[in-house]
Amino acid sequence: MASQTVADYLLARLREWDVEKVFAFPGDGINGTLAAFGKANNQPKFIQARHEEMAAFEAVGYAKFTGKVGVCMATSGPGAIHLLNGLYDAKLDHVPVVAIVGQTARSAMGGSYQQEVDLLALFKDVASDYVQMVTVPEQLPNVLDRAIRIAHSRRAPTAIIIPSDVQELEYTPPSHEFKMVPSSRGVAWPQIQPDDASVRGAAALLNEGHKVAMLIGQGARDAAPEVMQVADLLGAGVAKALLGKDGLPDELPYVTGSIGLLGTRPSYEMMAECDTLLTVGSSFPYTQFMPKEGQARGVQIDIDGGMIGLRYPYEFNIVGDAAATLRALIPHLERKQDRSWREDLESKISRWWETMRKEAMVEADPVNPMRLFAEFSDRMPDDCIVTADSGSAANWYARQLKFRGTVRGSLSGNLATMGPGVPYAIGAKFGHPQRPVVAFVGDGAMQMNGLAELITIQRYWQEWQDPRLIVAVLHNDDLNQVTWEMRAMGGAPPFRESQALPDVDYAAFASSLGLQGIRVDSPEDLGTAWEKALASDRPTLLDVRTDPDIPPIPPHATLEQAVNSAKAVLKGDDSAWGIIKEGVKTKAQEFLPHKEG
Repeated sequence: MASQTVADYLLARLREWDVEKVFAFPGDGINGTLAAFGKANNQPKFIQARHEEMAAFEAVGYAKFTGKVGVCMATSGPGAIHLLNGLYDAKLDHVPVVAIVGQTARSAMGGSYQQEVDLLALFKDVASDYVQMVTVPEQLPNVLDRAIRIAHSRRAPTAIIIPSDVQELEYTPPSHEFKMVPSSRGVAWPQIQPDDASVRGAAALLNEGHKVAMLIGQGARDAAPEVMQVADLLGAGVAKALLGKDGLPDELPYVTGSIGLLGTRPSYEMMAECDTLLTVGSSFPYTQFMPKEGQARGVQIDIDGGMIGLRYPYEFNIVGDAAATLRALIPHLERKQDRSWREDLESKISRWWETMRKEAMVEADPVNPMRLFAEFSDRMPDDCIVTADSGSAANWYARQLKFRGTVRGSLSGNLATMGPGVPYAIGAKFGHPQRPVVAFVGDGAMQMNGLAELITIQRYWQEWQDPRLIVAVLHNDDLNQVTWEMRAMGGAPPFRESQALPDVDYAAFASSLGLQGIRVDSPEDLGTAWEKALASDRPTLLDVRTDPDIPPIPPHATLEQAVNSAKAVLKGDDSAWGIIKEGVKTKAQEFLPHKEG
């Protein structure tokens, strides 16, 4: 019987950690590990992406939607370099991912050998919590176990570098000798309990408030019942940071929706008028959308002591698990008898959703992109998983989709990188093959990454219990978010050489792979297209011709931004008439009379 190699042991140890999927792309720097996959009957399962960056994004999506550690793998040199963007996405959004990368043989290190890159230096920042090179077999258990535990406990990417010759060595475990480091699997995570005196002080502060606003992020996702109970006691409205969009259903009448650059008017007004702020599990960075200093007293709850006390001068900064801390807080809270603040918020929220519907139904040339989202929102399965790419798709994801049931959703929050929409959806599908998944992607991101990853979808979709993975492409032949940023931020017309995209038949590309491709160039066809996609027996691409002149500028856009957009038009923007026409029609929906009731 052949002896167990280091690579054999690596896969066996991953199986012992219940790692079921490895998102990867092959290369000779990991040949020993690829051979081990063959001997192990592909357990854990090697998921072949089209590019290492996509493998990293898929691992991030998998981790975001399962709560498990995502694992990605790449060869030395260029393969390792390609992982970086996805790993930075994990780092900035606090997602547990372990990267396993090859390296040139130890005998060649330092000799300017082909594909030799200083990987410890390369990964030092992105995997700052833990990056190590395995140079002898006895190191492996300790290094791998620590990488997994640290990724999980610190919600961060970690990296393991294994030279190609080490992968093929016979595995020998650490012995009972000096400078050997034995290791053990598993970990029992505690529920971090808050400081009792701080809880009592925070409760007293919250009880004194008359206009309480809550802000939740992804750290409050597992505390929804507690958030709802606290919001009810305090008569508070609840705003959601972008990564916390799935933290509470949007159907709750006191949920004001997203906050910030992509946020809603009710969230903006609530923060501008509140006298008390309770932030739970969020490091929302845009302080201009928070209450002004001195306006409101504040309490922050976060499990990460390194993220506590940021963004606002809170009086109580409580480190603890969100659910446990809120449960400790609840007995000390007094139900507010004056519900006028809550009632006013609920009235604004109701009107807001009416406005969103009206804006989505504004005529455009040919399809209003907001209507693409609104028509889906009406038909969204209660167990759906939704991803969105960066760019204008993120605007409509934040404001037009009304989450309900157990819907989950995410995008690249803090890095805001282009390209993760489709690979996130693939990672989500491998994590939850029984649930429908929908990705909203701009045509720029689709050309950057999404087209190639349709091939990955084609390769694996028949393995999924529910075959529905829908990619909705906002097809406007324009890098639309940056186009609007140039108008709004710089008062300059877009530079067409940088902004215009080649016209691609996305539906035909999908159809050529055996997927369902549907073209939509009329708003009246959107509902039928969504119904056909959601009833399909295979993945679907919706190629929707959207109007680039629909402004993604938020409803609380500043006067300066409006003036800059006007300046851009006056300077000869070639979309001037479309901008004026669609901008006026869209903005008018906020002020036109709405039906009562």
